[in-house]
Amino acid sequence: MVALGGGLGALARYGLAQLLPTTPGHFPLATFLINVTGCFLIGVLMVAVTEAWTAHRLVRPFLGVGILGGYTTFSTYVVEIHGLLRPGTVGLAFGYLAGTLVAALVAVVAGMALARRAFVRPERTVES
Repeated sequence: MVALGGGLGALARYGLAQLLPTTPGHFPLATFLINVTGCFLIGVLMVAVTEAWTAHRLVRPFLGVGILGGYTTFSTYVVEIHGLLRPGTVGLAFGYLAGTLVAALVAVVAGMALARRAFVRPERTVES
């Protein structure tokens, strides 16, 4: 299930990278969007399968590790940072480094908050 999901996630990542090609020395928008949206979806998924629903035991490996693991690409992120560490683009490299980390963490928290609002019902207390 992980391999099947990983293949599907990688295909989605490849498609988005083809839609938004990165020019050397410029901000890698495709990878940034892939990692941030992937982190958002991981936040949604983890709340859905741990707090909202009782999911089949293969749902989390297929969707989380497989599809979203294949979709997100922090290895490409590191290679792109390395490529930007050249005279004239060092500031962009550090901006991309920090911006992706901050945006990815915010995306996870936002995904979790949205999922909790959408899926998790507050427990009702009985007043006597």
